[in-house]
Amino acid sequence: MKKILLASVALVGLSAAASAADLPRRVAPPPVFTPVPVFTWTGFYAGFNAGYGFNTADTRAPTVIGVPAGTTAANSVFVTGAGVPTTGVLAFGNRNSNDGFVGGGQIGYNYQFTPGSGVVVGLEADAQYADFGRDRNRYAFATAAGAGINPGTLVFNPNGISGLDFFGTVRGRLGYAWDRTLVYATGGFAYGSGGGRDFGLPNSSRDNFQTGWVVGGGVEYALP
Repeated sequence: MKKILLASVALVGLSAAASAADLPRRVAPPPVFTPVPVFTWTGFYAGFNAGYGFNTADTRAPTVIGVPAGTTAANSVFVTGAGVPTTGVLAFGNRNSNDGFVGGGQIGYNYQFTPGSGVVVGLEADAQYADFGRDRNRYAFATAAGAGINPGTLVFNPNGISGLDFFGTVRGRLGYAWDRTLVYATGGFAYGSGGGRDFGLPNSSRDNFQTGWVVGGGVEYALP
């Protein structure tokens, strides 16, 4: 009888051990890895800008020019009532400053070789409207003894373009980025056009389109 009871106890113990091995294990799930997003300057962009521009070389001193008589009436600024070439004086007041409102837009593309921190190259174009010194060519007076201005004569202020109507650039950019901060240099093609009053033709105007080059640099920060 004792042997039978011992065998039964041993059998129950083995069954309990087997059942415990089949139970699910209470182990925490592995952590989910979420990569931290890395900022990059690569991509297209566009925007608008507005501001105020000025010319540090702006002059307020009047420009007075003595004009000699031409060889013929056709190439003379001043002629007498009989059509004879004669000398005279032109004076430009220069009282209008070469500063004013500037506004426009820009568009471009950047490529960053290494996201986060790395070299950035790009191309940008912009166009601006400007309201600079539109009346700079306005003259203060013109005098000639017994004579007047030869009709159709065009005389411009020798100080330069009377005003700036618009300008723009097409530039390359090269810089280095530290996350959202970009330091860059830029340079390329520039263009602009200014208009002014043609002296001798009271109701006429003249556009003077010019091209050239531009260089510069800057610091930009991308908002989150």
